[in-house]
Amino acid sequence: MSIARKRFLEKMLKEKYGEIGIVASRYLEAGCSVRLLHPTRYGPIHIIVTGGGIRLAIEVFKDPREVPKEVVDSVIAKAKLINAKPVLVLYGDGPKLSEEIYRYCIENGVKIRRIRAQ
Repeated sequence: MSIARKRFLEKMLKEKYGEIGIVASRYLEAGCSVRLLHPTRYGPIHIIVTGGGIRLAIEVFKDPREVPKEVVDSVIAKAKLINAKPVLVLYGDGPKLSEEIYRYCIENGVKIRRIRAQ
């Protein structure tokens, strides 16, 4: 894919999907294939990333509060449905992660990423 095509897709993702599009555009620029808002019985998976022999189920959390355990449980359940690795993205400076939830994520194999607001 040409650089101009990637830039165009990144811009369209950001305009259409907001924060989810910004996160997806980062993975797109890394050379992965992305799919947004894939429906499941537990609710939509925000982003599915495939490429390089990996498959990730990404949940974007942007609320300016502490991350509840239900969000982590949700991303784990959704990832199991599609045989992917769960990733929790904390978007912006607002979301906080308590020590208890952090340990819970590590025990269950959930990767945690923070992306600063642009």
